[in-house]
Amino acid sequence: MATEPRAPRGATIRVGASPGEVRTALLLDGVLTEAWVERPARPDGVGDLHRGRVSAVAAPMAGAFVALPGGETGFLPESEASTTRRPIAEAVSEGMILPLRITRAAQGGKGPRVSARLTDADAARIAAAPEGAPRLVARGPDAPLRLAARHPSAAIEVDSAALAARLRGVLGARVRLLTTPAFDDSLEEEFDLLAGPEVPLPGGGRLLIHPTPALTAIDMDAGSAAGARGTNAVAALNRDALPELARQIRLRNLAGAILVDFAGMSPKRRAALAEPLRAALAPDRLARLVGFTGLGLAEIVRDRIHPPLHEVLGWPPSPLTRGLAALRQAAREAAARPGQRFALRAAPPVLSALQALPGALEEFAAAAGHALALTPDPLAVTPQIEEARDGA
Repeated sequence: MATEPRAPRGATIRVGASPGEVRTALLLDGVLTEAWVERPARPDGVGDLHRGRVSAVAAPMAGAFVALPGGETGFLPESEASTTRRPIAEAVSEGMILPLRITRAAQGGKGPRVSARLTDADAARIAAAPEGAPRLVARGPDAPLRLAARHPSAAIEVDSAALAARLRGVLGARVRLLTTPAFDDSLEEEFDLLAGPEVPLPGGGRLLIHPTPALTAIDMDAGSAAGARGTNAVAALNRDALPELARQIRLRNLAGAILVDFAGMSPKRRAALAEPLRAALAPDRLARLVGFTGLGLAEIVRDRIHPPLHEVLGWPPSPLTRGLAALRQAAREAAARPGQRFALRAAPPVLSALQALPGALEEFAAAAGHALALTPDPLAVTPQIEEARDGA
């Protein structure tokens, strides 16, 4: 796998923490380049170190199934079972206990992918852990730490004292505690845009992004003015949109097969976009252009490691995503108005999702000095933060 180039001048990592959620933004020369939304109570597991037990050897699948903590089952590919890459039936046997690292998050009902090919440091860490399997030995790095490792000259700006203290223990003076939210209005708007399917393009037009279980379809729409622009103008719009197309693929962490339908061009003319598209994708170490289908669709493949953003947020945004956004707003209002008690009025599924996420409501109460009153309202389309009634 290719390595990420060193961070250019002006690289910044902004980390916004709110009850139940941490959002991380990588800005290169002021442009949002990577966006991560993580729920610490439900990590995706990538990078976790485990001691696992082989539950079944699946020679026809060139791999083995491994029991992990919590009843989860991981898949160990033959290529990751040993340093010598022996056939899976020679490398492992049922019941064998192995030191493992998760290399790809679970997806589509399938468990995570794991590897037994570890660094000496990781192997030693697992060996030093208490006996027993399956056992979680250590969590993998979260987004701020992953980005800081790939961009060693980037400053890390954090708006949570607790999170800043934890990151300083690893990154030292690179971490700066902010007295204002890490996400300004512009960055909030960009993250809001990532939760939806439509992206405006420079010069007019839009991208329409539609994830499915099998692939992600992206339609480049030239808009109502396409007919008046002429063939050359529409071709130029497609070409000029390629940097934003590549940026959205990376921002949304899209993975697997991605098909792009360009606007108003014959399949033959679309082939001229191949090299500009490859150049636009080049900064993304996970993405590559495979070619064009017979229908003229650009075929991109992007390695899956962490879940795509639409799986984290839900598509459309899930009750938990809407609830955490309301909780973030409530936390800001409570910080701005000390002593005032607040309530969250929302549909029952939103409130249930918040109550089911360990620690989220407790984090709010610890910071605000009072619990957030929850008011079920089956008719509430959008969660609302209100001043709590006396005695609530």
